[in-house]
Amino acid sequence: MAERSDDDGVIIVLLERFAKQRLPRALRLKRRVDKGEKLSEADLAFLKEVLEELGQMKPLMDKHPEYQKLAVRVLRLYREIIEQALENEQDS
Repeated sequence: MAERSDDDGVIIVLLERFAKQRLPRALRLKRRVDKGEKLSEADLAFLKEVLEELGQMKPLMDKHPEYQKLAVRVLRLYREIIEQALENEQDS
């Protein structure tokens, strides 16, 4: 039971950080790349950091399947950003 409680605390912190920091920045990046803009080095570092964190969260998501749909949607958003950013780079 203590493990579930620990997981709940971690999940709450991750969801708050996502809602307040990660999602707003990801949506700004998505709007920019959708307009054809390129990503800066700072943007690329952010994406790298987020993807590494998502990889580290996999065991937690495996234990809590109720969050897997959200995780898939988040991954899809980041994939769309990266794919469009690559296309923008190739078009220039």
